[in-house]
Amino acid sequence: MAFKTVDLNIYIYEGTEGSYTSTDLKYNIQKSIIGEDTEVVFEISELVRDYIDQTFNNDYLSKCVWVTTIATLIDDEGVVFTYGSPVSTNYLAVDGYGYFEDEINPTLIGNALMTANSIYLPEDTTGKLPIYAAGVGKVTIDSVDTEITDNGNTNQKLQYVTIPANSSTIQVYDTDDSTLLRTITVYNVCEPKYTPFKVTFVNKYGAYQDLYFFKKSTETFNVTDETFKRNTVTTNSAVNYATYKGQKERYNTNATKTISLNTGFINEDNNSTIEELFLSDNVWIRYGSQTLPIIPKTKSLTLKTSLNDKLANYTVEFDFAFNKINNVR
Repeated sequence: MAFKTVDLNIYIYEGTEGSYTSTDLKYNIQKSIIGEDTEVVFEISELVRDYIDQTFNNDYLSKCVWVTTIATLIDDEGVVFTYGSPVSTNYLAVDGYGYFEDEINPTLIGNALMTANSIYLPEDTTGKLPIYAAGVGKVTIDSVDTEITDNGNTNQKLQYVTIPANSSTIQVYDTDDSTLLRTITVYNVCEPKYTPFKVTFVNKYGAYQDLYFFKKSTETFNVTDETFKRNTVTTNSAVNYATYKGQKERYNTNATKTISLNTGFINEDNNSTIEELFLSDNVWIRYGSQTLPIIPKTKSLTLKTSLNDKLANYTVEFDFAFNKINNVR
């Protein structure tokens, strides 16, 4: 009897590891060995991603799920193996990704959930540092410690440590509270002329990350409509038409708005932040007192370096992800 088929049950759920029930069974997949292969490979990331709801209202919630896979091994005669089967495995899933250069199934960093080692904030403004709770023991911000605890629940696996206004240095320590993992520099920007805009996006680690645009912003308005030609002739007392009635009638009128934002000068370290912003499916802007969805309209960008450009200054256009006239149905 030779190994032939795998029957895979995929449970996706929130809460603590292994706390799934029968209602959490989302997929049942069966796959057989092909030709001379000796293994069966399942790609489940896109299936799991459907169950991570990326909604953001300036609330910085932990968006992740537990995934338990139970693989039942079956031989070429349809008999279930009793030795080494079924195989149960637990995973914590976030809406992140790796780059091609990272090769298959890369392990993402498990401490501060951001690539850059610098953060830009407006003066007198607090910020948020995304961290993976299971990989961090404490966060020290200008000598003030914040202890990080992990109870295993998905609602706190991704945590957002508040960065006090006008802070300068963040140190992220391992779970032993003594091994320094990351040092992140905070730059507090004085901007007396323009109003900074905060853009929040889901980065490559599946965490919410903020990026402030400090300099000039412009908004443009694009209207779409359709017209039809109507008959305005009346035949009541005589054949005539009213000159105040147009032959052309407008309908399906709406508009979309675009905003162009400028980062101001940032260091080369933040090139990775700009890249991840461009690659994100989920982006929001803090606009007035509301959090509104936007979509990066700029599709290409030349990354700047200190050697070639001295200082980096990026201009990015975003479309607001809704029509101006409310036609939500």
